[in-house]
Amino acid sequence: MGDGQFSRIERLVGPEGLRRLHDSTVMVIGLGAVGGYAVEALARAGVGKLQLIDFDVLRESNLNRQLYATHATLGRPKADVARERVLDIHPACTVEAQQLFVHRENLGSLLASPPDLLIDAIDSVGPKIELLAGAVQRGIPLIASMGAALRTDPTAVRVGPLAKVIHCPLARRIRKELKRRQIRMDFPCVYSIEPLTDLPDGAICQEREAGEDSYQRGRTRSTIGSLPTLTGIFGLTVANCALKMLLGDLFPGQKV
Repeated sequence: MGDGQFSRIERLVGPEGLRRLHDSTVMVIGLGAVGGYAVEALARAGVGKLQLIDFDVLRESNLNRQLYATHATLGRPKADVARERVLDIHPACTVEAQQLFVHRENLGSLLASPPDLLIDAIDSVGPKIELLAGAVQRGIPLIASMGAALRTDPTAVRVGPLAKVIHCPLARRIRKELKRRQIRMDFPCVYSIEPLTDLPDGAICQEREAGEDSYQRGRTRSTIGSLPTLTGIFGLTVANCALKMLLGDLFPGQKV
């Protein structure tokens, strides 16, 4: 894994913790403003296998907040750029990158070989609901990011079960649908307790699908504002929660 590269991680979690991270497989779906920072931290922590999924390419509008967006990468698939960056950080990592739009029709094949942990960083409502429902039904451990757009207070970011998320229109929409399907909602989410004011009409996530059915890509989207600071904090908090779940009782300072 490289002499000394993970020595500071090992000082916290011990050789067994480092081995556990090296032996773990984490799937990250959505490599935008939140997912990119989550992947970054997992790679630097020594996670041994990363499965990186995103259908989109990098655009100029991504430059304000997305880790993979630079003028040199514009127009390239996010999944490919993410793979290259992970391997530049952690060459021993096994990285599988797919330029794929996740929806109900391909969810079965995508999750046929379940990862140790699934991270949902999708910003489209329909696919997000399908992914969360599918993961819970299959018993796959998961962490989901709720809405980071329009947030300005870094001290308001929290981790907790979806059932108890407050001040988040996206979480409210997801809960309504999962309740209808009788899907449990005790999986951890990263969210903000900062109340939203002047919420654009109908806006519930970073890039809201305009149609009622958001399972198909290419729909017109209504973009709402976001800061690079808050989306990055969301992503790093997701990664910290992931490390806690992967390490279990070896996570520093607390039991899981």
